[in-house]
Amino acid sequence: MASPRAAARLSEERVQALRREPFTYTPVGATRAWHETRGYPSGFHHLHSHHDLGRGDDAFRHAAATLMTWGMHTGAGMRVAASSLRVSEGVVVLCRLGPLRIPCRVVWVLDEPDRQGFGYGTLPGHPESGEESFVVRRDGDRVTLTVGAYSRPGLLVTRLAGSAGRLGQRLMVRRYAAALRVKD
Repeated sequence: MASPRAAARLSEERVQALRREPFTYTPVGATRAWHETRGYPSGFHHLHSHHDLGRGDDAFRHAAATLMTWGMHTGAGMRVAASSLRVSEGVVVLCRLGPLRIPCRVVWVLDEPDRQGFGYGTLPGHPESGEESFVVRRDGDRVTLTVGAYSRPGLLVTRLAGSAGRLGQRLMVRRYAAALRVKD
């Protein structure tokens, strides 16, 4: 497989347009709360999965750096343009996967010695309506990715896709995890 292309910077005009857009769901930030309370809001499809990324400090540093610079997304096959090439709260990002346009805004960031991650929420035009989080964790020697999300269809096409859309979401999560693993 060819190397993923790097994330690009959004134009200032596009950044300002996305920053004016409201989130397409409430409550905003509940993926962060999940890590403390283990609960997502009702009325949404819930996704929660863990993936082993490897062992040791090198695996953690690689996964965290890749995650926090959009490399997980580009490594999973997306084209990414963002207001910042490093994830931080408030950054807007426009991902594309084939014909899908996937606009989001980062709602929280986790920056701890053994946990790095973020959650972002959907903006108008996103196929889903909700929030997704990605946390890379080092527990002793073990390095894992936890992906959590609550969502419901945001466009007619995703409503019509039904369970096929959920399958697509699970496949993307596997691609995300693969993108964070150290390649031999």
